[in-house]
Amino acid sequence: MSKGLIIAAPASGSGKTTITLGLLRALRRKGIDVSSAKVGPDYIDPAFHAAATGRACINLDSWAMRPETLSATLSPEPVLTIVEGVMGLFDGAHLGSSPDPLADGSTASLARLTGWPVLLVVDAGRQAQSIAALTDGFARFDSDVRLAGVILNKVGSEKHETILRQALVRAGHAVLGAVRSDTQIARPSRHLGLVQAGEHPDLEGFLEAAADRMENDLDLDAIMKTASLRTTATGAAPAAISLPPLGQRIAVARDAAFAFSYPHVLDGWRHAGAELSFFSPLGDEAPAPDADAIYLPGGYPELYAGRLTVATIFMEGLRTHARVGAPVYGECGGYMTLGQTLTDADGVVHRMSGLLPHATSFAEPKRHLGYRIATMLADTPLGAAESSWRGHEFHYATTVGATGSAPLFQVSDASGSEIGKIGAQIGTVFGSFMHLIDRTDA
Repeated sequence: MSKGLIIAAPASGSGKTTITLGLLRALRRKGIDVSSAKVGPDYIDPAFHAAATGRACINLDSWAMRPETLSATLSPEPVLTIVEGVMGLFDGAHLGSSPDPLADGSTASLARLTGWPVLLVVDAGRQAQSIAALTDGFARFDSDVRLAGVILNKVGSEKHETILRQALVRAGHAVLGAVRSDTQIARPSRHLGLVQAGEHPDLEGFLEAAADRMENDLDLDAIMKTASLRTTATGAAPAAISLPPLGQRIAVARDAAFAFSYPHVLDGWRHAGAELSFFSPLGDEAPAPDADAIYLPGGYPELYAGRLTVATIFMEGLRTHARVGAPVYGECGGYMTLGQTLTDADGVVHRMSGLLPHATSFAEPKRHLGYRIATMLADTPLGAAESSWRGHEFHYATTVGATGSAPLFQVSDASGSEIGKIGAQIGTVFGSFMHLIDRTDA
């Protein structure tokens, strides 16, 4: 039976990711058996979590995952689970006029579902006594979300810390740490968020520096004591199959250009009996010859388009499998790779596999962001027409010249508002900009 606690914040940019990473590594250095999770649709932070703990990080999403998927994804092992929240504590999907507080994808919804306590990371860099009023608001807003304490971030000085602590203690809030500003634990970023863990110039040095800072500035013993058993069923649940396996032997692209695959999806395929093999397009590796299906997940192919366009073994491997009728499925970055060309942010056009007729471009970037409900428009290896999925979209690419193929999905947003048709399918080759998370109950 696992204990857990949730690291949340009033808003994005408060520093909860860096504090979570430093806490995870610090607990691991103390010999604590610790695992981690990330709320919501995120690929970047979980890779940092995994580097900090040495264990795979899971995603937990109350909007996109069915209850049985969420339950199966939660670890039944007797470990301490540290969950990093998403955005502000109560920020979730816009569900129209009938919001569901247990299924809006927010950090608060996961706290309600699990019963795990929340530690609130507050950016105190431009605050003094007012921090108590802010914290009071978050503590009182929802009685089903238990605020166990506050971690102060970006504290400027000893005097500043004293003022903050006194204000919070007078208001009845426990202060479990005060983290000083530290340029050593800043992380580089790019258009989709932070640089990937595998690309960090000194990942171990960063994690060790973050752990040093947290060991010095946080009360680790008090933080561990706040963790509690979850109130939902804790028995071992069978792995949930979120997406039907594309085949019996699935080749999965995996490297810096194709890093965005969800562990629960791959685990579900394994549970269904599929065998997975991995290959690196950037290493010019072809999918396994005996693979009967190929999965190209999302990532950053636009940053490596020059290398991909000359990866002839990889590209011909895709075409060979497509010619014999093997399913070839691409999500977001994988979908870009299945197209004719990819134009990068500098306007340079790079030839892609040519298996689908569209072209993608970053020359005039436009952000596409949000949860999506997708209904399949034709039969595919993922399911029959009218099959329904939940997932998300997050990209800056635009699509041009998509004639000559059938669209893959009819899509609406989380509130049910129609967005339109997206994606493409020709024979057994198909894909879209959507990252699928789970099938719906429909």
